[in-house]
This record gives sequence, structure tokens and C-alpha cells, in this order.
Amino acid sequence: MKKLLAYPLSIIHYLLFGFFICVFHPIQWFCLNVLGYSAHKKSVDLLNYFLLWTLYALGTRITFTKNVEIPEGVPLIIVSNHQSANEISPISWYFRKYHTKFVSKKELGAKIPSVSFNLRNGGSVLIDRDDPKQALTALAKFGKKIEKNNWAGVIFPEGTRSKDGKPKKFSVNGLKIISKYAPSAYVVPLTINNSWKLVENGAFPLGIGVHLKLEVHEPIAVNSMEFNDLFQKVEETIKNSVTL
Repeated sequence: MKKLLAYPLSIIHYLLFGFFICVFHPIQWFCLNVLGYSAHKKSVDLLNYFLLWTLYALGTRITFTKNVEIPEGVPLIIVSNHQSANEISPISWYFRKYHTKFVSKKELGAKIPSVSFNLRNGGSVLIDRDDPKQALTALAKFGKKIEKNNWAGVIFPEGTRSKDGKPKKFSVNGLKIISKYAPSAYVVPLTINNSWKLVENGAFPLGIGVHLKLEVHEPIAVNSMEFNDLFQKVEETIKNSVTL
């Protein structure tokens, strides 16, 4: 019965998702090109609010746990495990006051209404995973940008999503480069649980009744310890809170 119900609910979700990203594409363009960054950011925040609600159409419950203080007025590097694309709107919405910008693969920078436009124009960085030189240069510029503007850069060091929830090995390079060029930043470890269950059957039908959990851990100042120690602590903190 649950799987049968997943089909119509998945259709509703995709119709709503498609509607919102198409509607907000011209809104984003107008806000950015006519009204400026602040208006564009507000339009993106509102988009992510509605995209969050498309997950509720699947019976998804979302719990955001933050029992720690996140510094304000400083750059942040949000480091998270990665299980599905459905994590993006919750991260964007719940961290919206920190001006979240994403490290994303270049393929997402084209053809997706609203999403691609924001990735190209909203301060995020698009990297070519087949071109290490381009990726490192882009990440360095990204680090400088979040340092200058006190933004929050979001990076998934696994590189690709975990299809069964079990964390993959974290890659050191991305976080290392961003940290180098954002020396006053705080790293905010974030653990995602159960996002993979939304896509365990593939893109259709989606999982229904999933309890998606986001848990924020204690921020760590980039300059408080040697990078290798920082990286190990962040990876262990995130992975130790993953439930399978």
C-alpha cells in the first residue's frame, strides 16, 4: 500500500517542484539584475521555503537539531555528508541567515530553471571534477569570497552521494583549499540522516514518510588547530552521528 501511494505523491511532488523552479527563475533574474544581491537572496530563500514544502507532499518529516551556538559575522564552512539532492533546500532554508553558497559540480550550472541560475549567479562555485586545476583555482576564489563577505560555504567532501546512507571516504582537498583562503572561518560539521531513503528506489517513485534529520555540531575555528587534526575531527564528528 505504501509503495502504491508513493506513485501519486511522487507525481505531486515533481509537479510542485517543477512549478516553483520555473516560476522563480524570472523572479530571480529580475531581483538580481534590477534590485541587486539582497533582493536576489530573498527570492532564493523564498524558493527554498517552497521547495522544502514539496518534500512534505511526500509525507516527509524534517528535524533540524542545533544545540550549539553558530558564530555570526564571520565566514562559515558547513561540512556535511551527502545522501541525496533533497538535502539542498533544507540546508539552504535552515541556514539562510548565514548566506549559504554551495560547492557544486559544473553540470548543475546549466539547464535547471532557478537552480542553475542561482548556482551561477548567487555566489556558489561550480567545479569540474575532471579538471583538478580548474577545481582548485575555483575553490581558492570561493574561499576568498566567503572570507570577504562572511558567507557560509557548503561542501560535501564525499564528492558523490551515498546511496545507502553509509558515509564514503572524505576527500581532503576541497576543505583544505577553502580553509586556506578563509582563515577566519569556522567549520560547522553537519550530519544528514535518512535523506537517501527518499531515493532508495531511484528517482521514481520517491520514498514517502521519511524522517529527514539534520544535526548541527559544535563549530570549530579554522585557526584553532592544525588542518589535519581539524579534518579528522570534522570527519569523525559527522560520521559518528550517521545512523543506518
